[in-house]
Amino acid sequence: MGVRSLQLRRLTARSMMAAGLASAVPAAAADLAGGEPAVGAAANDRVFSAFIALGGAIVPEYAGSSHYKAAPLGVANVTWRGFELQVRGPEARLDVLGDSAWEAGPVLKYRGDRDDDVKGPVRRLEKLDSALDAGGFIGYRFGGDAGGQGEIGLRLTALHGMAGENDGFSAKAGVSYAALRWGPLRADLDADLSYGSASFNRTYFGVTAAGAARSGLRRYRPDAGLTDVGAGLTLAYQIDERWGVIGRASVTRYVGEAADSSIVKKGSATAGALGIGVSYRY
Repeated sequence: MGVRSLQLRRLTARSMMAAGLASAVPAAAADLAGGEPAVGAAANDRVFSAFIALGGAIVPEYAGSSHYKAAPLGVANVTWRGFELQVRGPEARLDVLGDSAWEAGPVLKYRGDRDDDVKGPVRRLEKLDSALDAGGFIGYRFGGDAGGQGEIGLRLTALHGMAGENDGFSAKAGVSYAALRWGPLRADLDADLSYGSASFNRTYFGVTAAGAARSGLRRYRPDAGLTDVGAGLTLAYQIDERWGVIGRASVTRYVGEAADSSIVKKGSATAGALGIGVSYRY
């Protein structure tokens, strides 16, 4: 496969993964989509290029909640001299490998707080302050035809709390499939599996003795283990070479240490998320 062909397919794949539901709920965050390269240019024909998507989403109030809230959808892909900054709602990644089937680099992720403005007995638990996580990711794409249909993407992300409430470790393994590339219409399927250290799981799914007394929830001290599995569908329609429409529907099922939490048992072990937005590329 030539360099130009690889660049075009890589740009198409990145476009389809170029947006995220801006949510404080780790498992509800998911990618949304774009379309074909603008003005028929190959990737990196310009020193600088950008993709932006803005819109709105409906997501759970917090991990394990049965109540939902409106949230902004915001995303950006900014490429400069082979480096690509990928913003997915509260998460930002920098791919340092340039035009390659491989991608890798550092990650920063913001986790929102949880206080007494949420619904249910969780509002009487100790307040969780916001947190900033840092780590890295690595991914690889393979297969598919000349237009990218049938391509499979693999990605592993590992994060550790650096500031704020969370001081634990978390990891997510994901797979995506380019199900449809038909003119201006695009469709992607994806699935993922998440893991949390004991410290991470106790922060977001644990209930202390004092919290149990105030809220009526059962005391729970989780260990390290799997927390959730998820799946989603991304649709995108490119109106012209600049403007497009993107949409995303996803579902998350809490498992393992998270599923045994009284927060999840009192709330919901299954969470959905739905978002729609407008995209623009330069």
